[in-house]
Amino acid sequence: MKPITVLDSNIYISSVFWNSAPYIIVKKAINQEFSAYISSHIIYEIRKVLARDFDLQKQEIDDIVDALQQFTSFVEPKEKIVEIREDPDDDKILECAVACKAKYIVSYNNHLLKLKVFRGIKILTPKQFLDLIRK
Repeated sequence: MKPITVLDSNIYISSVFWNSAPYIIVKKAINQEFSAYISSHIIYEIRKVLARDFDLQKQEIDDIVDALQQFTSFVEPKEKIVEIREDPDDDKILECAVACKAKYIVSYNNHLLKLKVFRGIKILTPKQFLDLIRK
C-alpha cells in the first residue's frame, strides 16, 4: 500500500519554481509512488502565496492548482485542531493529515517539524521523506 502523505503548501510552491527535493517529491506523487492528499485550506494557501510572493496572474495560479488536483486526493477536514500556538494556520496541515489518516507530513515549516510526530503521523523535511521512500 502506498503511504498516505500530506505535502505542505510550501512543498508544492517550491516544486513549481525550483528543481530541488520538493520537485522530486511532486514528481513521485504524479507517478503515484505515494498518495498525496490536499485540502481546501492548502489550496487556499498555495493561491495566496503565489499571488503575494510570486506576482502570478489569476490564470497562471489556476493552471498550477488545476495541475496539482490531477494527482492529489481531496479531503475536507472535519476536526478542528489547536496545536501550534505560534501560527494557528499550521494546524490546517495537521487537520488535513488527520482527516486522510496520513502516515507522513512533508514540510519546511519549523513549527510543524519541531513536533516530529503528531498522533502517529511523522513530520519530515523533504530530504528526510525522500530518504525514507527511497529505501
